[in-house]
Amino acid sequence: MWQQKWVMGNWKMNGRQAANAALLSALRALPASDALVGVAVPAVYITQAAAALADSAVWVGAQDVSRFGDNGAYTGEVSAAMLADAGVQFVLLGHSERRQYFGEDNVLLQTKWQHAVAAGLVPILCVGETLTQREAGEAEAVVAEQLSLLAALKADTVAVAYEPVWAIGTGQVATVAQIGDMHGFIYRQILSLCGESAKIRVLYGGSVNAENAAAILAVPGVDGALVGGASLQAAAFATIIDAAQQASRLAV
Repeated sequence: MWQQKWVMGNWKMNGRQAANAALLSALRALPASDALVGVAVPAVYITQAAAALADSAVWVGAQDVSRFGDNGAYTGEVSAAMLADAGVQFVLLGHSERRQYFGEDNVLLQTKWQHAVAAGLVPILCVGETLTQREAGEAEAVVAEQLSLLAALKADTVAVAYEPVWAIGTGQVATVAQIGDMHGFIYRQILSLCGESAKIRVLYGGSVNAENAAAILAVPGVDGALVGGASLQAAAFATIIDAAQQASRLAV
């Protein structure tokens, strides 16, 4: 899996059982892919997704995990162990919307990462700068600070999703040059923090769709895509998966 392209959908706060069933059925029916495919669904639909995708190659993901590691009086929280028990294989951490609306910082995310790994989940750390930060020439500094939490984790496998905040859900997409430069920077940062032997996947997110996926996935250093709105459309998501598969073959 650490050599494959990854295509991970993020449904965000979307979905209803009937529509989910149709979407998951279409996803399960897709031909076998060289890419690693997954969908991060709202917590209330994890068991539905896990049942629909059971015995398939498609991973089920969660969009967040509790900072509390053990059972207890934490009303409304869902622990990493609970997610694993429900059939989850990966979890998104530090999405810009979590940082913006819930004030998540490196200290909190480090704790969540540790709980996810302890439960056997693959954490995908989301990083990215705002438009103001990029225009001020601070993009690399911002991303470096967000990645710095890895230093104390001693992680030898690291999955990161680079999502420039200004390109999430806006229809704007970073240029090929901007994506390539930042992905190269992220690789160098991870290697410096985790060691030269670290296994790394760096995904691009930020208005990835059926039209631009092939160009993005062909950029050196782009190991896959974290897909938002397009992952709610079976045909569009299938096109992105196919683009990842084609990019994988060209890279061989």
